[in-house]
Amino acid sequence: MKALFLICLGLLAITARAAGVRELTLPADSSGPQITARLWTPCAQPSVPMPVDSGPDRLVIRGVKDCAPTSTGLPLILISHGMFGDVFDHHDTAELLAEAGFAVVTLNHTLDSAYSSKSAADISSFLVRPADVRRVLDFLLSDSQRVVDIDSQRIGFFGFSRGGYTGMVLAGAVPNFHAPPFPCPEEYLMCRQIRDDDIPEHGPEYEPRIKVFVIADPVSFFPDHASLQKVRAPIQLWSSEHGGMGVRPEDVASLAKNLPNAPEFHRPANSGHLSFLFPCSNEVAKTRALVCADPPGFDRAEFHSRLNAQVLEFFRKHLPSRP
Repeated sequence: MKALFLICLGLLAITARAAGVRELTLPADSSGPQITARLWTPCAQPSVPMPVDSGPDRLVIRGVKDCAPTSTGLPLILISHGMFGDVFDHHDTAELLAEAGFAVVTLNHTLDSAYSSKSAADISSFLVRPADVRRVLDFLLSDSQRVVDIDSQRIGFFGFSRGGYTGMVLAGAVPNFHAPPFPCPEEYLMCRQIRDDDIPEHGPEYEPRIKVFVIADPVSFFPDHASLQKVRAPIQLWSSEHGGMGVRPEDVASLAKNLPNAPEFHRPANSGHLSFLFPCSNEVAKTRALVCADPPGFDRAEFHSRLNAQVLEFFRKHLPSRP
């Protein structure tokens, strides 16, 4: 009887997998201002509802606060949100990846998150994004700051909208800010900066430590082969069918066509740009009507179950476990 009890207890420990969620704060330094982030890691305890603050709203995610990671040498996925987003915009994806054995970090970008006091209309809000991601990656891999043991040879990236732009730059793409992918009205600061060639100095932001990318409905300043010729990493590219927020399906299709290596391409039927954000509860939908709205007949929860499964499969394929 005692042996049977121990076996059952062991099985319970194996099946009770959740995402441990830990808050991270990167201090301001010569590279930039303070960055707040969340770290999601495999946890052996059962998940529970966790109320969290997301911008002006209260969300309920699933996980275990500050749960210790269950293993070492974890593959890492960095997640970059879109304009005015935050660390919880893709919490369902982060939860699934962590439950499946990945470490995941989501960050608030310094110039265009829900908490930024700066103008997201300034083109600098694009330029600083890759540097934000690099600083978080440096922090997680630093021995002095290590809060989880990461396999530095198995690092991937997920980015949506402006986060998709961020991923393309980190993959080696060179943006052409003189070819805006959307009608650019003069009253918009970024459009005046493009017209006046008032673009701050910025170098290439290629990040070789990131081996694989999932890019969802990216803002694309990459109009041709020349802007993408240095991109060699495997890419899973998602396009909404209807677009929105300055992202057009034809621009994402052009990006897929111009990449040196054909990406794994998906365009879910009847999807809109914001369909890639987390599925909304009825309570959240009341306060975030714009964010939670989808085209008529589109089931966001069902779509995310497919999206997350395919993202997980792609990362597992290209970041395989090492012997």
